[in-house]
Amino acid sequence: MLLDTSGLLSCFDARDERHAVAAQLFRSAPRRVIHNYVLAEFVALCHARRLNRPACLAFVADLMDSPQVEVRWVDEPRHRAAFELLRAQTDKTYSLCDAVSFLLMREIGLSDALTTDRHFEQAGFVRLLKA
Repeated sequence: MLLDTSGLLSCFDARDERHAVAAQLFRSAPRRVIHNYVLAEFVALCHARRLNRPACLAFVADLMDSPQVEVRWVDEPRHRAAFELLRAQTDKTYSLCDAVSFLLMREIGLSDALTTDRHFEQAGFVRLLKA
């Protein structure tokens, strides 16, 4: 499954109403894929919500160092392809991070996303966490 920002927040923040479900989904997933734009967005979201910064950074470091998490690094061609997806679908409100996720998921054949974001459903993927 793809790990998205909102799903990571549910895993990280024990006060989140979806924390237990998100943590269980994370633990039971046979494959966990993330890209660096999600990691960057997660750090910014934690900062905006005034969550514990050292704990947030430790969480991100653990994800990056985990042999159970496949980190894909966004290069210029992937960034440009995601940007072109945004330009081709101006009726949608996807973020650039979302567009990278959608392209990556299609490229490697993932259908499930650990996310609360409805945009994943709009793009034809399975949103594992309902709001």
